[in-house]
Amino acid sequence: MNQTLDRLFHLTEHGTDVKTEVMAGITTFMTMAYILAVNPSILSAAGMDSGAVFTATCLASLLATVLMATMSNYPFVLSAGMGLNAYFAYTVVGQMGYSWQTALTAVFLEGIIFILLSLTSVREAIFNAIPTPLKHAVSAGIGLFIAFIGMQNAKLVVDDPSTLLSVFSMKDALAQNTFHTQGITVLLTIIGVLITALLIVKKVKGNILIGILATWILGILCQLTGLYVPDNTTFFSLLPDFSNGIAIPSVAPTLFQIDFSNVFSLDFLVVIFAFLFVDVFDTLGTLIGVASKANMLDKDGKLPRIRGALMADAVGTTAGALLGTSTITTFVESASGVAEGGRTGLTGLVSAALFGIALFLSPIFLAIPSFATAPALIVVGFLMVSSILKVNFDDPTQSIPAFICMICMPFMYSISEGISMGVITYVVINLFAGGEKRKTISPLMYVLAILFAVKYFII
Repeated sequence: MNQTLDRLFHLTEHGTDVKTEVMAGITTFMTMAYILAVNPSILSAAGMDSGAVFTATCLASLLATVLMATMSNYPFVLSAGMGLNAYFAYTVVGQMGYSWQTALTAVFLEGIIFILLSLTSVREAIFNAIPTPLKHAVSAGIGLFIAFIGMQNAKLVVDDPSTLLSVFSMKDALAQNTFHTQGITVLLTIIGVLITALLIVKKVKGNILIGILATWILGILCQLTGLYVPDNTTFFSLLPDFSNGIAIPSVAPTLFQIDFSNVFSLDFLVVIFAFLFVDVFDTLGTLIGVASKANMLDKDGKLPRIRGALMADAVGTTAGALLGTSTITTFVESASGVAEGGRTGLTGLVSAALFGIALFLSPIFLAIPSFATAPALIVVGFLMVSSILKVNFDDPTQSIPAFICMICMPFMYSISEGISMGVITYVVINLFAGGEKRKTISPLMYVLAILFAVKYFII
């Protein structure tokens, strides 16, 4: 069996083995299992059936990840993208007034366009056009971004009306009698980060996955002893609920619910463009960042077999829309599996299998709280941010755009915005620097910079 898998996925060639790949696949799934709870919740705000969305998300994630594994042999896992689902529910449906069926049509058409772009190598050309310093910055920026997401998920970082963001106040939690619902989860996250960090220091295999499970188990013990009390708004019961038995929710309410009646309108074209822009550059950013950290890029900074990866993403989006979920994209949490040593499509197949199992055992996977996966995201952020050290900070024409790209991702809460700002800054600085610096700008970089700049005036 091991020899067969080695031959299929070239495990030895990539310096990995079956045990490592399985552990990496489980870790990636565990860090992104929250999407199975969050996506139905968000899309139900658009009027969609939450049970059908759950099933559609599982099936689309499984299909797209299998395609990624078989078409590219990369350890990337796909699911419904965060941010894109919120845009779908709250902007397209909530503010613009379109039906969710029309929004699904926009996602479907976006997927078709992506397939065509992937066949014509446009997305691959964009990937290759981005300068190497920006690719390192993307990896570091994603690290900061997912660490920030982890801190938000755990409520370590909270909204503040005067400073926008602030640290969670344990003093206020004790005074307002919310320690048992929120304060304890913050403490558990901090403990989880320390546990995971110590496991990394001790070079324990599976350290990130063990950190997730340890934090979850500690949470369960706190719930059983009364230290943790679910508030059913932010954090729920940590114990799997099998009261409704084991059943797969029907996908029928969202299956093939495509509506082309509003396709020929300017607003609809803007919606498709917004989906296109965010998905293209979120996906490219994730591929650049994770591949760079895993040393998968070749000497020219290109990602071999990228066409298969992009095609898997495009087909996943199209299939997801037909099933009834928002845009399917490559998940940044794939970095957690890479940090565990995952290097091939076998990692993805393990994650895909878990999406399939989740259909039957949803109570278990939905019981994993966000504060248990938060330590993994924070630690993976640390592992990824070191990529910025590969940028030559003695050359400001390279380092300033890289810095802008890196910091804009967490501050603007978007991988694609970080890339936009990085590309614009790189082109402007190197253009006016003149001489040899101007020659480092490819024609496609000029096109991207102009498109990014125009985008801010039409969206």
